[in-house]
Amino acid sequence: MKVPTTLVLASGNTGKISEFNALLKPLGFDVKAQSEFSVREVDETGLTFVENALLKARNASQVSGLPALADDSGLEVDALKGAPGIHSARYAGEPKSDERNNARLLEALAEVPSGKRTARYWCVLVYLRYPQDSVPLIVQACWEGEILTQPRGSQGFGYDPLFWLPEKALSVAELDPKEKNRLSHRGRALRMLAERLGTP
Repeated sequence: MKVPTTLVLASGNTGKISEFNALLKPLGFDVKAQSEFSVREVDETGLTFVENALLKARNASQVSGLPALADDSGLEVDALKGAPGIHSARYAGEPKSDERNNARLLEALAEVPSGKRTARYWCVLVYLRYPQDSVPLIVQACWEGEILTQPRGSQGFGYDPLFWLPEKALSVAELDPKEKNRLSHRGRALRMLAERLGTP
């Protein structure tokens, strides 16, 4: 039996580790958190989700000496010309706070009427075989929705209580977690990555 290929995830998020392992273990990968290899977080100085995911994956691969995987994701609001974008996690400044980020988003959209509050979540995943991999595997997926005028629901995190799914008539924070994983930008990007990695 083939020994699984250890893959370093440039994150310490246990939920992500489980989610990634569920899809990648059958393909012969064993996903581990970067903290297991003493990898510190790298400054996200890129101007795009792709650049930031590449920075994180290269750093994790460089320090661990193993193949690495990184994701970068965020919220893009049309009425705000793509903001908060790559600054989604720190939209309201440091320290990171979902509550303050949501409050700032609502304030920024205070004058924007219903029907003009379209938005999407983006997720970019980058897989590197080694630190200087010149042909990284990159996949991206988005999740379309609208921004509510007030939070709804208690599931999820980040902007989920404000992210409305018209076809479901629910906010993401009102979705069952399994349903969220099936529909979400990250879930879809991860399935795309698994499909690409599983192709000889």
